[in-house]
Amino acid sequence: MPKVYNWQLGREMDYRFEGGMQERQFAAVFNINRCIACQTCTMACKSTWTFSPGQELMWWNNVETKPYGGYPHHWDTKLLQMQDEADPGGQVWNAGASDAKRAPYGQFEGKTIFETADGIQQVATGYIPAEEEWKSPNIYEDTATRFPAGGVSLPEHSGWFFYLQRICNHCTYPACVAACPRNAAYKREEDGIVLIDQNRCRGYRKCVEACPYKKSMYRPSTRTSEKCIGCYPRVEGTDPLTNGLPMETRCMTACIGKIRLQGLVKVGDGGEWLEDRQNPLYYLVHVEKVALPLYPQFGTQPNVYYIPPRWVPRDYLHQMFGPGVDGAIERYSNPSRELLAVLQLFRATQEIVFTYKIEQGPKTGELNVGGQAREMFNDTVIGLDSAGREIVRVTVDEPLIERRDRFAMNTI
Repeated sequence: MPKVYNWQLGREMDYRFEGGMQERQFAAVFNINRCIACQTCTMACKSTWTFSPGQELMWWNNVETKPYGGYPHHWDTKLLQMQDEADPGGQVWNAGASDAKRAPYGQFEGKTIFETADGIQQVATGYIPAEEEWKSPNIYEDTATRFPAGGVSLPEHSGWFFYLQRICNHCTYPACVAACPRNAAYKREEDGIVLIDQNRCRGYRKCVEACPYKKSMYRPSTRTSEKCIGCYPRVEGTDPLTNGLPMETRCMTACIGKIRLQGLVKVGDGGEWLEDRQNPLYYLVHVEKVALPLYPQFGTQPNVYYIPPRWVPRDYLHQMFGPGVDGAIERYSNPSRELLAVLQLFRATQEIVFTYKIEQGPKTGELNVGGQAREMFNDTVIGLDSAGREIVRVTVDEPLIERRDRFAMNTI
């Protein structure tokens, strides 16, 4: 296999193809701390893309309760076990070997799913879930590890669960693309969205087997595989609602908890993100480093990132998001002035925000965070489109609007 550089692992790794060369890369950040598991995103996707015969068990977007839930059932623990069996005791990180740009999380010293595979029968280590594993997508919803009688407090709860929001990660090195014997799965050059050519697909389910996140799914009525398409007509700007501007996906715009921010980032020849300081996704991932990839040790370099939950035991989060967890939670729990403003862009507009700027506002108060005095400011964050035109502005303090002229109070 060719060698490619995976900046999330901090090293080169084996992959079937040379490094990707996209003009831009579809990416997103999900803030787990805000999710209420209303499943509005799930139903928005379902009602748009997977409502037809043969798609009954397809949920391109799902929200599962960790640590026990999963769709398909136990998808992550099964693969983690397979990786550990293939490389006993070797799936570890060297967090000390960090580099701000080339290895921000340190270096992963274990083996990826591409490196534990035999390269003949399998390009990537994986498995095909049984039919019953695709049923009950909300299994173990709201099931906690325990229910302490004395209450809980931060930073870690003795009894805990959290909601994990999942779509296709549109990986830089997708396992589905590497595993497909007919090259039906591919990455688009213009935005890095991973699609499956339905005319080429013969339903071998190699993509289903290889995808570590199990986001490629088999449709028996057509005998082909299907997956999240990143709502590419909206990303292209062909939806009339935004007058030709690139638009966020259905699951993003339907989110009532304002946990999602989706966009397009600039990438280099090797798939690495190019410096773009005022892109909100670049800022969250590479500058503040509060958003982390899901299971980066699998080696696919996923492009959906998560702000980890503050109340969960750190060992569990380290396994799921890598060694950057402690710093990410610390920075999110006591956010900088700029981070506090950028967080207001989540679900503030349906148009994709390419860059932002901040207008500083007046001081509005003081508070104590972890024993440290903090000043609060009502700054305004302004989101700009690809042409640098303003499309949204949001203040840190939510405005209070009284509409007495429209809604008369009840009187006796």
